[in-house]
Order: sequence, then C-alpha cells, then structure tokens
Amino acid sequence: YLSDLTNATGLTKGSIYGNFKDKNEVAVEAFRFNYRQSVKRITQEIQQVERADQKLLAFVRFYKTEYKQMLENGGCPILNASVDADDGNEALKTEVTKALEYWIKGIVAIVKQGISNSELKQTNAENFAFKMVALIEGSLMMAQILDNSNVLNKNLSSLECEIKELIIK
Repeated sequence: YLSDLTNATGLTKGSIYGNFKDKNEVAVEAFRFNYRQSVKRITQEIQQVERADQKLLAFVRFYKTEYKQMLENGGCPILNASVDADDGNEALKTEVTKALEYWIKGIVAIVKQGISNSELKQTNAENFAFKMVALIEGSLMMAQILDNSNVLNKNLSSLECEIKELIIK
C-alpha cells in the first residue's frame, strides 16, 4: 500500500514516514481523508431534498450513480478500512467504528424525523438503519469481488422498494 501512496503523492517512503509515527497512523489518516470525501459528497445529495423518504433514497441514488467512480478511487473507504482494521490496527478500527456509528445514527435520525413528520410509516428506525448499511456495504463488497455491479444494483433497487413502502401516501 505504501507504493500506492508514493505513486499517488509523488513523495518518497522516507518523507511519508517522516510525517507519521508508523504504517498504522498512515492508514488512519488515509481512511479519514477518503471517508471525509465520501461523506461530503453524500451530504450534498441529502441536503438537496426535504422529506425523509427523499433523503433515504438519496443514499441509494448516490451508491447507484457513484459506484464506478468509487471503485476508480479505490473503493468504499469503510469497506476497505474494515478489512485492514480487523488485522490489529486498533486506531483504524476505532475510526471505522465511529464512521459506521455516525452513518447509522444519521439514518436513524432521518427515519425518526420522517415518522414524526408523518412522512414515513411506523418502523424500528435502528433495525432499518442497520439493514440499510449492511445491505449497501455487503452489496458493494460483493459487486467489487465478483466484478459484477448487477449485485449492487439489484440490492439497491430492493432497498429503494422497501423505502417507498414506508412512505405515507
């Protein structure tokens, strides 16, 4: 991975390690940067709509439209870092955990607001959030490993239908 960093930045290995304590710190900072970029783009999508169902559908739309670009940029930061975090990098695991918790809390807040505003039917917001995140992340992993974006698109379409079923008409 260090060669990827030297190629991408034009820096030498020495200059990279001169600014970081060790490879684990490099991994944490790389995750933070990539994660912030993704959150910024997703947040822009969500802020363009008002209703809770539209916000949830904005997540789905983001992954449908940005999947190829995400792959070209190295993949989903949470998915990639989760694999590395599991190999003993506790600082990275903490960052990934915070990112997942932030995402889940955001979805829970959207669902609860939708229920409160009579936009969404009564549902367990936390269960829905866990399912939504797991479906997106799992589908990203499968699409990437199988080199088949249909897996992602079919699961996102299913999630879209589930969100639409929650809408109070």
